[in-house]
Amino acid sequence: MAEQEIGPFEAVTRFFNRAADLIQLSDSSRAALGRSYRELTVQVVVLRDNGMRDVFTGYRFQHNGARGPYKGGVRYHPDVDADEVRSLAALMTWKTAVVDVPFGGAKGGVQVDPKTLSLTELERLTRVYTHQISHFLGGHRDIPAPDVNTSPQVMAWMMDEYGKRHGYTPEIVTGKPIALGGSYGRDAATGRGSVIVMHEAVEHLGLSPQECRVAIQGFGNVGSWAARVAHEKGYKVVAVSDSKGGILNEGGLDIPKLMAHHTETGSVAGFPGTEAITNSELLVLPVEVVLPAALGHAIHADNADQLKCRMVVEGANSPVTPGADEILNDRGITVIPDILANAGGVIVSYFEWTQNIQQFRWDEVDVNQRLTRKLVDAHDRVFTFSRMRNVSMREAAFAIAVQRVAETAHLRGYI
Repeated sequence: MAEQEIGPFEAVTRFFNRAADLIQLSDSSRAALGRSYRELTVQVVVLRDNGMRDVFTGYRFQHNGARGPYKGGVRYHPDVDADEVRSLAALMTWKTAVVDVPFGGAKGGVQVDPKTLSLTELERLTRVYTHQISHFLGGHRDIPAPDVNTSPQVMAWMMDEYGKRHGYTPEIVTGKPIALGGSYGRDAATGRGSVIVMHEAVEHLGLSPQECRVAIQGFGNVGSWAARVAHEKGYKVVAVSDSKGGILNEGGLDIPKLMAHHTETGSVAGFPGTEAITNSELLVLPVEVVLPAALGHAIHADNADQLKCRMVVEGANSPVTPGADEILNDRGITVIPDILANAGGVIVSYFEWTQNIQQFRWDEVDVNQRLTRKLVDAHDRVFTFSRMRNVSMREAAFAIAVQRVAETAHLRGYI
């Protein structure tokens, strides 16, 4: 039976409400924490290279700032809309709380296909968007970061545009180029973090890396780094995919050679010695771990009963729908939720922000060690709560996050 389609924010709200029930959150606290604190929608008027002007819609939504400055990425995509941005802002609140970094949650975006823009048009769009939301931003107020179709270069333009009014403020954005105060290890952090959490969860299953076959959907920043780090740790990555298709080698992929192939061709498709598969087929392969690292809702009620893995590690945001989540739980398949599994990016963003404020740079070894400690501690707390309360890892993660935000908001007198 097909799953009733719900919007992204309603999906996040269902997970929030389950956690609120679990910790017996008061009605007033539930009402305050279950919605955005502030939402801004702006016009982004861009001068095209042909002399014409186009108008795009931009967003910056701030969900909750009780625990620190608002924090969240900016995405450029034709499907960006208010409901998606609202849901992602809420996820950021819970993500920063569950891994215990002193940020709140926000998200931003522009409804645009960046592939239709020249580099100069992309810069103009970024500068206009930054100007339009600049009164929301600040190194101790709201700190953007890269997301879908944005990059360190986009962050550099944002930093520069903000700096025209406020002076040199590298802490205004994270995910910057190293030359402008970016942190070593930031580019790999989300993918690396997903493997760190996966590794902890695999140990609880009583398995070794050599026994684990991994299938990764998506080969962008998160998926490619996850494949690299998993391979380095001894996992057998047997399948990967991107927007042009997927590949399978049951004996394990040579990830360094695959990376070279991807750089040369722009896709994983056609890698020698592999069988072509679809993105849908990848999800239902007989492997120990499936790591969806593409866009949301890849696993839903219509395919969740076909998965043959023992664990799903959510490298993407909201890749598992609420209906699929229930099916997977009933089938005994462990789901490591996005607010834990892909929190490596925001953790190293926190490190970058801290380094910018101190004007002191850490080396990559130090960054990765600190990242590992943060994620291992967060995973252990979630796992312990899950076992003690006999709930799923997602319910445990949301419960810990909501409790932390509620406590801070109450102490500040907000709720």
